[in-house]
Amino acid sequence: MPRIPKLLQPVTFRSVEARNRIVVSPMCQYSAIDGLGQDWHIQTLGSKAMGGAGIVFTEATHTSPEARITPYCLGLWNDEQEAFMKRVVALIEYGGAVPAIQIAHAGRKASQTQPWKADGFVAPDAPEGWLPVAPSPLPFAADRPTPHELTTGEIAAILRDFAATTARARRAGFRVVELHAAHGYLLHQFLSPVSNHRTDAYGGDLANRARIVMEAIDAMRAEWPADLPFFVRLSCTDWIEGGFDADQAVTLCRWLAARGDVDLIDSSTGGIAPHQKIPSIHPGYQVPFAERIRREAGIATGAVGMIRAPELAAEIIANERADLVFVARAVLADPAWPLSVARHFGLQPELVPQYQRAIV
Repeated sequence: MPRIPKLLQPVTFRSVEARNRIVVSPMCQYSAIDGLGQDWHIQTLGSKAMGGAGIVFTEATHTSPEARITPYCLGLWNDEQEAFMKRVVALIEYGGAVPAIQIAHAGRKASQTQPWKADGFVAPDAPEGWLPVAPSPLPFAADRPTPHELTTGEIAAILRDFAATTARARRAGFRVVELHAAHGYLLHQFLSPVSNHRTDAYGGDLANRARIVMEAIDAMRAEWPADLPFFVRLSCTDWIEGGFDADQAVTLCRWLAARGDVDLIDSSTGGIAPHQKIPSIHPGYQVPFAERIRREAGIATGAVGMIRAPELAAEIIANERADLVFVARAVLADPAWPLSVARHFGLQPELVPQYQRAIV
């Protein structure tokens, strides 16, 4: 009987058990209409659930029309979107996976074009465009619009939007929620000195720059059941001198661990500005951040970044470098990658009944 690697063993967070430690990462599809998911979302999320992952995340799901990255990004701010998400939840659960949702606000990276059409922003005065908002009036790049600097009242309104979207996610039946504070989007913009030049309670030292993250967790946790897990996606370094770095990430994660209501740090990097300099991009290049946070902050972590080989995924979990492995490209190329991983280790994977006689 082959030994079952820890990667493929069940894992529990609060009241939620996943059948394995493979997570389908949130992956933007830029295919929604007015924030509403379409058939594309049904097929892509359904295929990942049937493919054997333990947890399947929706793409970044935005709290308001102005919070979207593009006019074609997914949202959850009205009843029609909530009804669609109930369908998504039912489909993921039918496939045996745990339905999860990442809640996001794009900040100064909002009002972009679909990436396959062009690499740029939709002008604020264009029919589908709007003026992005940010902690400080600093554009993402020289050719991008200067964002509107948020007032404290506007920050409070955004936090209410996070809470309202979380309540809809709860009613839709999601079992894991993740707050997006990475990749140069709004909450990361507050965390990073590169994009946050404020002098009020939301700027300056790390505690002030992290204030909105803590307040967003408070707002969301007020709408999210105590027995359901809460993740935070974090860019653990900006890859920019003088920016948010690994030392600050460890400090922030110690604070998050001390709260007692955050269960895992989804440990990514980068995205705050085009002049970031990543020394080397290779399979597992971001794993050391997950490993360090897990060890030094005492909180569970997820490892991300070009994890495609079954041996690498298994090694990360076996050596306690992270608690979950988040995959994206691997399951785009092969939605049944988790099933392939099981076979790679000599195991007979769990299948939906429709596949059981056809796949051996």
